Amino acid sequence: MNYVFMKRFLIAAASLFIWFIFHTAFLIVDGLNDELKPVDIAAVLGNKVEVDGQPSERLKARLDTSVELYDGGYFNFILVSGGIGKEGFDEAKAMKAYLIDKGIPEDKIIEDNNGYNSYMTAQNTSKIMDELKLDSVMVITQYFHVSRTKLAFRKMDIKEVYAAHANIFEFRDIYSIIREFPAYYKYLFK
Repeated sequence: MNYVFMKRFLIAAASLFIWFIFHTAFLIVDGLNDELKPVDIAAVLGNKVEVDGQPSERLKARLDTSVELYDGGYFNFILVSGGIGKEGFDEAKAMKAYLIDKGIPEDKIIEDNNGYNSYMTAQNTSKIMDELKLDSVMVITQYFHVSRTKLAFRKMDIKEVYAAHANIFEFRDIYSIIREFPAYYKYLFK
């Protein structure tokens, strides 16, 4: 009896591991292949703001990508989405200030101060897009986060969802890539 149980357990564990490898490879490839198409609005997902009130390097990379693509004519508006982090700063406000310093007109930046996670950002962006009668969005985040973010936006019935990744790679990406596996399925079945 123990042998049969152990054999089934090992087969299940091996199957899950193989699925994890294939899924993770897909997430990485999907995240690194930007879908650069003209859209109505970009949604830049928030991240840590440092104790001095400046965006973290990860967040700067996301914002720099949005500036580059805005300057390239890919969208007319940039939605910055985040919440208040443990450092006490409003991510969206810090993001907006950074973009203004980079030359983005203030009236082209929309703040979402309640984007405490990717799903909330998708919900809030959908409402804002409905109010402004916008149809298409480009999400801008880290490469490992792209697939789950696009999934969340599509669950809000936004038909045209594209993505671009921030040009930054860190050692901590290993943890983030592993975390994306269960997080993707949490969003899929939400």
